[in-house]
Amino acid sequence: MKTVKKTSIFPASKKKVFSRLLKLKTLQYIAYPYATFTPMDGTDCMSWEVGSISRFKFRLFGIIPFGIHTIHVIRFGLDDGIYTHEGNEHVPTWNHEIILEELPGNRCRYTDKVDIDAGWKTIFIWLWAKCFYDHRQRKWIKMLRDKIRSVQKISLRRSNIIYYENTTQGFKNN
Repeated sequence: MKTVKKTSIFPASKKKVFSRLLKLKTLQYIAYPYATFTPMDGTDCMSWEVGSISRFKFRLFGIIPFGIHTIHVIRFGLDDGIYTHEGNEHVPTWNHEIILEELPGNRCRYTDKVDIDAGWKTIFIWLWAKCFYDHRQRKWIKMLRDKIRSVQKISLRRSNIIYYENTTQGFKNN
């Protein structure tokens, strides 16, 4: 068994990040293009309740079929964090823990910790997983920053001000 552990500081509160974790679309966004998850039941919803089991058609890089990925929720709560037993026929053990810690300034520390066991394939899966979780956390940060910018633009528009991002024009009255 090998472990991947990746920690980043996210530009959002613990509560905001947790609310995003509830959405299947978040998983699909942060995983792409390293992996795609298509629900076996055809819905866009996922139950994040303790004891629930969800199944997905899993594809590496969106094109290579990699079996049916199963997620069994062991622990799920804002204060308790998230812990799942996951896996498929190629990677029988993929135990994933997400730890969220509130930080000052509307930020949180986000940690992915994954224990992987795939027999002789473990080293290769572990190498892929290291890249995958680096990618996931970069996408998380991008998504959260884009959301912040979007909210700022909306509130500026409501004030009858147009904001030009990444230009030398700065602010301009409408």
